[in-house]
Amino acid sequence: MGGFFSKPEVKPPSPPLLDKEWRTVPWNAKGEYLQSVRCFEPFQPHNDERNEDQHIRILLHGPAGHGKSTFINSVDTIVRGRMAGRALADAIGGKTFTKKYTTYKIKKGGRGTFYPFVFNDIMGLEKDEGVCEEDIKLAMMGHVKEGYRFNPCSKLSTDDPNHNTNPSLSDKVHVLVCVISANALWSKEVPMDMNKVKEEASSASKVHSLEDIMKKMRNVRLEASDMGIPQMAILTNIDKACPEVDADLRNVYKSKYVKEKMELLSESLGIPLNCIFPVKNYHSEIAPNDDLEMLILMALKQMLNYGEDFVNDCKCT
Repeated sequence: MGGFFSKPEVKPPSPPLLDKEWRTVPWNAKGEYLQSVRCFEPFQPHNDERNEDQHIRILLHGPAGHGKSTFINSVDTIVRGRMAGRALADAIGGKTFTKKYTTYKIKKGGRGTFYPFVFNDIMGLEKDEGVCEEDIKLAMMGHVKEGYRFNPCSKLSTDDPNHNTNPSLSDKVHVLVCVISANALWSKEVPMDMNKVKEEASSASKVHSLEDIMKKMRNVRLEASDMGIPQMAILTNIDKACPEVDADLRNVYKSKYVKEKMELLSESLGIPLNCIFPVKNYHSEIAPNDDLEMLILMALKQMLNYGEDFVNDCKCT
């Protein structure tokens, strides 16, 4: 019954994991997915058409220190079967480490041969510094040459020698991928409370306003939509954000916390949930991890499918 001085009933906390995965992962199919990527040949020769220079160009963008370069290294590691670190990343974070527009090809077998997809790393977005929105747009259109050093204060001008006046289809971006840390997204209950953001954000996000950066990312996404470029998002640091995922990566699609972060990212940028992939990059590991690689391969396969469709559509117009 309870009297005036009785203690209020306290409900037990909700379990952090769902009863089953809300997205199915073929955990034991890593070999099949890896073989699919290694055998990926999107552009079959037609008559006298030459395809040597054609590839799927994937542009990664997002806040500084959220794992763009580390994701490239992780893909390189998985596809080549050995640890890679060509895309230099800063373990401390906070400020963007990438200064130049760089294309990363992944070696395939014999000398001088590469897989038919490339990644472009770009300077990170920051509140008052970092890459200009206009430079990201120019990169998507293929106007930025390899090695261009980004200037946070001004965009690439048309008279700059690093400006590509007549970009080919290969120069253009075929898939735009937003990379953001799960630690940096605020809670649904207090979506615009920046104090809450600072509590939940990683050290890489504390030095700038995530709200302003998300607006920039939204603008870039809208520009990509106008160009017809398909878009995806990679949610990094899921192991650091959720203890259950840290204990077992196979809990990723059972974790209520990770699902909430994916939904928040979808609401913030307008990217459909089925185009958002939570991953754990290679960071402290020095030996292969099948579950880690499976999550990245699922994301990579989607990127290649989207890129192939986009290039083929462009060739038909």
